[in-house]
Amino acid sequence: MSLPPDTLLARFQALDAFLLAHQPLWRPKPFTHLTLPWETAHPDLANWLRARTLDQAEAEHNHPELLTAPAPYPALAAQAKALSEVPPLSTGALQPCHSRLNVDVPGRKWQQIEAFADALTFQHPVTGWLDWCAGKGHLGRRLLQPGQALTCYEYDPALVKAGHALSQHHGLNAEHRLQDVMASDCCLPVDKAAVALHACGDLHVQLLRRSVHLANSQLAIAPCCYNRTQSTQYQPLSRAAADSFLRLSRDDLGLPLSETVTAGARVRRQRNQSMAWRLGFDLLQRCARGEDEYLPTPSLPASWLGKTFADYCTDLAALKGLELASAIDWAAAEAAGWQRLAHVRNLELVRNLFRRPLELWLVLDRALYLQESGYQVRLGLFCTTALTPRNLMLLAERPKAFQN
Repeated sequence: MSLPPDTLLARFQALDAFLLAHQPLWRPKPFTHLTLPWETAHPDLANWLRARTLDQAEAEHNHPELLTAPAPYPALAAQAKALSEVPPLSTGALQPCHSRLNVDVPGRKWQQIEAFADALTFQHPVTGWLDWCAGKGHLGRRLLQPGQALTCYEYDPALVKAGHALSQHHGLNAEHRLQDVMASDCCLPVDKAAVALHACGDLHVQLLRRSVHLANSQLAIAPCCYNRTQSTQYQPLSRAAADSFLRLSRDDLGLPLSETVTAGARVRRQRNQSMAWRLGFDLLQRCARGEDEYLPTPSLPASWLGKTFADYCTDLAALKGLELASAIDWAAAEAAGWQRLAHVRNLELVRNLFRRPLELWLVLDRALYLQESGYQVRLGLFCTTALTPRNLMLLAERPKAFQN
């Protein structure tokens, strides 16, 4: 199954209208605003969310559409859910695994590879594979079947060397090539199906562009990290996206990536402490500067969380060239940071309703670009969200008459 090809444009246009109409709800970030602009228009919803605890917010983080909240939240949630519905791709393509092929692959990553491979079906036989941004080439080796050849492109020499050793160990027909895929002279072997599982931002976009330019016959991608791009503003791929009035910053492109399912309890505790302390510092810096505006701060080593809150704030202020007030009730200031974190996480639930609609808008831009370039395109889910939230997969194939 997949989204019917003739509905891709209509779905894109519906998502486009939804995102454009509700920009005031999803563009402002609660982390950087003491009060969000939409709170004036929807005071009942804002007050209800602000009265909730941090634990309550985290319970709904991955499923904001299930929250029973005051209007207009239920209507927005229902519309977002309906617009984001994507069927799973048909499976059954997976061939038996070469013995011990999953050695040296983390369990969750191997499960993602298995799911991707199981949904990877083309109308015409595949003679070989190109693993784009391959790392050690785990995906390519999983796809490789007798009679096929594998080429892996990777930028990191250490990964190229390790991948070559693994392929030799398993006796596979695989070439591991040191390759900057962003180079203008990067070519694709057009006799191979190109695959990319979670190649970030510009890296998977480059695969699409090179495939179109070189008329590569088959490709499959699961996009990831849309904000990993050199451009400060989103560069549309399809005519439909180019015609849209929606203009996305690099910061906007990070919204779909705010959903996480893999962090353990210790990592979540550290993340919460880091955010609460940053929010507590934010209140102090506003007073110190006499400006009611967020001040960006650098990424800090995890060791900073071993400091006292007072030392954390004092040292961070020094990094920013600020001098905090001499008399600060540090316990109260830290508590204020944790209270703000509870507010932020609950207010973010409104913004999070637009995570999947925005991600699907971006993936449909890629799908329409391929469709406009003569490819037959299928878009669907290759695994559950529990395995990875980045579970949208594009399969594209040029009709046989147009293949080289």
